[in-house]
Amino acid sequence: MPANLADALARIDIDTPTPIQAATLPDSLAGRDLLGRGRTGSGKTYAFLLPIIARLTGSTSSTSQAPGARSGRSARTARSPRALVIVPTRELAVQIDAALAPLARVAGLTSLTVFGGVGQAPQVRALRAGVDVVIACPGRLEDLIGQGECRLDRVEITVLDEADHMSDLGFLPAVRRLLELTPASGQRLLFSATLDAAVAVIVKRYLRNPVTHEADSPEASSADVEHHVLQVDAEQRLPVLVDLTSGARRSVVFTRTKHRAKTLARKLNSMGVSSVELHGNLAQNARTRNLAAFHSGAASTLVATDIAARGIHVDDVELVIHADPPTEFKAYVHRSGRTARAGAKGTVITLMEREQAAEVRALVKAAGIRPTTTSVGVGHPMLRRLVPGERRLMPVSARPAETTTAPVRGRQPARPGRRPQGPARTGAPAAGASSPGARGVRRAAAPATGQRSGAARAGSMSPTRMSEQAGGRGRRSGGR
Repeated sequence: MPANLADALARIDIDTPTPIQAATLPDSLAGRDLLGRGRTGSGKTYAFLLPIIARLTGSTSSTSQAPGARSGRSARTARSPRALVIVPTRELAVQIDAALAPLARVAGLTSLTVFGGVGQAPQVRALRAGVDVVIACPGRLEDLIGQGECRLDRVEITVLDEADHMSDLGFLPAVRRLLELTPASGQRLLFSATLDAAVAVIVKRYLRNPVTHEADSPEASSADVEHHVLQVDAEQRLPVLVDLTSGARRSVVFTRTKHRAKTLARKLNSMGVSSVELHGNLAQNARTRNLAAFHSGAASTLVATDIAARGIHVDDVELVIHADPPTEFKAYVHRSGRTARAGAKGTVITLMEREQAAEVRALVKAAGIRPTTTSVGVGHPMLRRLVPGERRLMPVSARPAETTTAPVRGRQPARPGRRPQGPARTGAPAAGASSPGARGVRRAAAPATGQRSGAARAGSMSPTRMSEQAGGRGRRSGGR
């Protein structure tokens, strides 16, 4: 490992390992296959990035250099990466690559993200030039392998991140096919928030005498998180949501469906809460723009499906709201993990109508938490206790945040009445994103200003007025 790697880590405020890092690094750095479990936000990203750096910079294997390949710590071969990280979502791939970037620069390594939803030409060019680390979603990687643009026979270390999520999404057959193409002699690391039966099959088949580390409980309970269930009438669901999000500096609101996320983001914007949406129906450039707006503070609320429950790292999210209770407890755990990161405090709120009470009781019991349940409406004092401070809203006439997001690197801001330019460069991290991945010691959370980011003349609005504006919409749609 390069002598100045510690300096690179210190520059991004990482100088003390988290529990999952302290538990796994001695074995992974020694070259052992490993199975690591830690809840979201526990530091798994650097727990596998550091062994990758160590393995590739410590390699003494010599291979002939392919035409066009650049010289590095060891020769790069066209189309043949030396390390592979398999992930379930493109957002996670981009954030892992951004976390790797400062370490890779110090070590003289190169990396590439590979995922669908964008043109493959830049990915093909990079593979032909030769890269050290590929961070990939299974589908696009299999496509490139089938086209002869990538081989896995020189992979020295393979990482499966969020293995249980890949299982939930049905990706494990593709993962098995990819692992079959990597050398059996290579090192394999599997990291996951939970370890279920489907993941156990991968472990048994592809890991050799793995050491297992479980650094913390997979349940959602944490001393740094307050869990609350707010029972609301249908017509009060949207007004209560507006009340909470207009008082929070940064919040994530989860819905069950893509249509619901889109609709709810528009309703929040119309009520003066600067919001962007994130779900599977968005094109990649739109997902990148919206995440950039949320990272930078141009939008204070992210309305998302479970696509954002894992791998989306944003510091200082003080509030997570389940606008729709999730269907199973693992989704609750991972959604809730978007707050109380890096030692910060956080609040998780589930909005529930009376007929959902039995469902929500079973959900939180399975998640291992005991939330405080309160029946509320707009103006209830519990809302001010959960989210103190003045409620600030954009003027309703202001443009929604989703149409005024921060420009992606390399793109000029769109002029009024014109469509934005083409998609962002493949693998480019969202503009304004903070250093992603869970860390050991991080920068302290920036102090709240009480001002709504991105609001053009933010003004306060009374709970009664919010209820009057939102009530009609809530009665018509039930806020669902």
